[in-house]
Amino acid sequence: MFSKIKSDIPASIVVFLVALPLCLGIALASGAPLLSGIIAGVIGGVVVGFLSQSHVSVSGPAAGLAAVVLSAITQLGSFDIFLLAVVIAGALQIIAGLIKGGFVANYIPSNIIKGLLAAIGLILILKQIPHAVGFDSDPLGDLSYNQQDGENTFTELFKLFNYVSFGSVIISLFSIFTLIYWDKLPFKKSKFFPASLFVVVMGVLLNLVAEKFLPQFAILDKHLVNIPAFQGFSSLITLPAFSSIGNYNVWVVAFMIAVIASLESLLNLEAVENLDPHKRQASPNKELIAQGIGNVFSGLLGGIPITSVIVRGSVNINAGAETKLSAILHGVFLLISIVLLSSVLNLIPLASLASILLLTGYKLAKVALFKDMYRKGLNQFIPFIVTIVAILFTDLLIGVVIGSLFSTFFLFRSNFNNPFKLRKESLHLDETLRMELPNQVSFLNKASIKDTLWSVPNNSKVIIDARNSYYIDNDILEIIDDYKNVVSVERGIKLNVLGMKNHYNLDDHIQFVNVLNKETLKSLKPQSVLDILKAGNKRFVSGDVTEKYLLHQVNATSFGQNPFAIVLSCIDSRTTTEHIFDLGLGDIFSVRIAGNVLNQDILGSMEFAIHEVGVKLVVVLGHTNCGAMIGACNNVQLGNLTSLLEKVKPAIDNEKTVTENRTGSNYTFVNKVAKENVLHTIQKIRQESPIIVEMETEGKVKIVGGLYDLETGIVKFYE
Repeated sequence: MFSKIKSDIPASIVVFLVALPLCLGIALASGAPLLSGIIAGVIGGVVVGFLSQSHVSVSGPAAGLAAVVLSAITQLGSFDIFLLAVVIAGALQIIAGLIKGGFVANYIPSNIIKGLLAAIGLILILKQIPHAVGFDSDPLGDLSYNQQDGENTFTELFKLFNYVSFGSVIISLFSIFTLIYWDKLPFKKSKFFPASLFVVVMGVLLNLVAEKFLPQFAILDKHLVNIPAFQGFSSLITLPAFSSIGNYNVWVVAFMIAVIASLESLLNLEAVENLDPHKRQASPNKELIAQGIGNVFSGLLGGIPITSVIVRGSVNINAGAETKLSAILHGVFLLISIVLLSSVLNLIPLASLASILLLTGYKLAKVALFKDMYRKGLNQFIPFIVTIVAILFTDLLIGVVIGSLFSTFFLFRSNFNNPFKLRKESLHLDETLRMELPNQVSFLNKASIKDTLWSVPNNSKVIIDARNSYYIDNDILEIIDDYKNVVSVERGIKLNVLGMKNHYNLDDHIQFVNVLNKETLKSLKPQSVLDILKAGNKRFVSGDVTEKYLLHQVNATSFGQNPFAIVLSCIDSRTTTEHIFDLGLGDIFSVRIAGNVLNQDILGSMEFAIHEVGVKLVVVLGHTNCGAMIGACNNVQLGNLTSLLEKVKPAIDNEKTVTENRTGSNYTFVNKVAKENVLHTIQKIRQESPIIVEMETEGKVKIVGGLYDLETGIVKFYE
């Protein structure tokens, strides 16, 4: 906690200077004693700051609770009875943290959090403009839309020109200019003298000079900080009325404060962590416990309710705070200020503090944030804007609820439109609709899944793949069960259901496997088979390969085989034929030999495949950078390999285009030899097998060559 003390001490001073009038203003707006706001600020800084895991969040009296506090004090009849409700509310927050109630924070969308930050930024700007020009009819800490003076956030702006204090305007302009251009001033190197502290000190000095030499520009007392005189700790502390513990209304108020304060704290914690440049996270459950203990102490000592506060947290971050020490020290300074420094602090112009808050507001509501949210799409941008507008015209909690409702609408819509992956797979001549369910399948997906399945044409093939799903809602399971047992049966739809977990009480269901049968093989033409291989290679290159369900194909092909092609390829480890053409078990006869050369045994295998099995296509497949071609080009002599490489020599002789460096080191030459070797092998098949030639002449089989590019994965065919 003390590792970044050089950054934390000046940041704590800045937060203290901003928090002081906010504490007083919120207490005034709440109808509570002024010093109760300071007490809450001290406890929010020292107690909550020490217990919280957050490094940059700062707690204190919350503007969002001002109306609730005012109403509760009026309802309960006295401030000491209200303090008892604060103590009970703190105890309820502790219980909520212990039972892990902070999980609620995880379900607040990021666009709502960003809308909250932007809204607070705009509110700060709108609310501080009157204070910046010396029109201070509304307390500095009141951030609500409707004000105590009968005005609202916007009507207040139209009246301020009638009450301008030129001294406040001068100090505000000076302060804003300094804050903007601070990095270009020589003082910027001193961490112990940040820009915010500088403008406060200069604001005091400028006003003192004006009082002495230019009284017409001097700022009146009502536009300065106003801390009540300290008259001893006995006058500072008010004890709660424990005798009212049985009062039903006390418990109602306590529950309301606990709920609102907890929600605000979780929202503000999430928002401040968004601003933290180090993106550190604090446990929301421990935050509830810390806030609860803080409210227990605040109620016992005469303070109003506490929450985490975005304004203070954002000021803290902008001032350069690194650890929770800044929040703790700001609480210590608040305590010292009311005991020892009230006369000095009462010299600070509210215009100086308003300028700090204006710049804080601008940083929270930058134009770049709006542009970034717009680029993310309307489903992110609309809830973001709605949250901002709703908070501006209501309050933080109501605005977040309204924004969340809009975000939920877009969530429902996106789940309806695209809760699963859906594609058609064409294997051989069959077309299969494959629905791949996501990791989590909730009732929100019900309508879109049902609409998709029920719209499948009769006599189709459908695969429902749940192998990646760890949770499937019961509503979805019922749809799948109805589709399996009723709809697919009545409409002649062949259905496979894969990946169902035991606890779903719905077993895998296999009605078909996409393997070749005799009827399909007979219906295929040689050109159709070649087109299938070309399409498979295209899927392989794009990475969009089909799901094979190989274990099911093992069983389906165990009783017989009906391959549609025979592929003579190289033994190279990088040329696995089934992968290259995106094929399954039983689709091809695969012959692999170094250099894809031909001998009598291989030729006999080809004749069997064509004449007896009914294969429609023969493919001689070479590949680039082939080791056999390199060996033959280099005239390698190595045992039995020598006779194999001799069969490549005619291809070397046939290659006439390369005249220089006709060795294995010239890959251009090697690859051209590989192509010539493929064509030479095709020529030998025709020369040495009258059976194959006869069937080729009758159009029952087609012979083609191909060259597989090791770098791209593309097969170039030579028909």
